[in-house]
Amino acid sequence: MLASDLPELEAVFGEDSPHYKNFSEAYTRCNGYEISVLPLKAVFAAAKEDFEGGYVFNVDLRVSGEVFGDFVILARQALSEGHKDVAAVLASAALEDALKRFARANNLDVHEKTMHDIVNLLKSSGLVGGAQKSLLDTMPKLRNAALHAEWNKLTEPDVSSIIGFVEQFLLTKFSA
Repeated sequence: MLASDLPELEAVFGEDSPHYKNFSEAYTRCNGYEISVLPLKAVFAAAKEDFEGGYVFNVDLRVSGEVFGDFVILARQALSEGHKDVAAVLASAALEDALKRFARANNLDVHEKTMHDIVNLLKSSGLVGGAQKSLLDTMPKLRNAALHAEWNKLTEPDVSSIIGFVEQFLLTKFSA
């Protein structure tokens, strides 16, 4: 157990995680004797077990995903009731915030960036790929139309595609 394990724990679990805090405290108390190294080994073993067991996830993303899921449900309901514009605003707001939160969770700077910039950051960082990458290219234009009340630039299929994209994005990026 070395001090070099601390940054690894921080990168995987976060600075506020119990694993990071416990390891840091145990390291501070460690005086080099075998008996004082045992707590370090125990914390590291527990962290390793959680990681290998798939119990590591970002709580902020998980909770955000649930909230955005509610927005998507409302958007889908609004669309089915003929309220395309309301559905477009709800889905677009969920989309933009989800993209920003996902980027921040992956240590990308999104401060004062446009949605188009965020899309490019996610793509260039390899955080989105395949069909998601292609579909994501169309989203800033649709989002801009929705949030700038340019209703004539949005069709029901456009709104449906925003809703579908957000649903898929949440399923793949925000669930544990």
